[in-house]
Amino acid sequence: MIEHVPREEILRIIKQLENNPAVTQRALSNRLDISLGKTNYLLKELMKKGLIKAQDFSHNSGKMKKVNYLLTKEGF
Repeated sequence: MIEHVPREEILRIIKQLENNPAVTQRALSNRLDISLGKTNYLLKELMKKGLIKAQDFSHNSGKMKKVNYLLTKEGF
């Protein structure tokens, strides 16, 4: 999967996203007890691998962008 990342860690992220696609990176970081930077890196790598995709659902352009992380067919 992703080099230098334990498979269990990737599976834990995928499981969290499956249960709550609207989870923030900060909340995901806290739930998995990993740094916010590592969470961001792992999510980007999962997107590159095609296991998840990010979907913007923010309706107000003046506010911070909100993202849902959706599992792809490969991610299931």
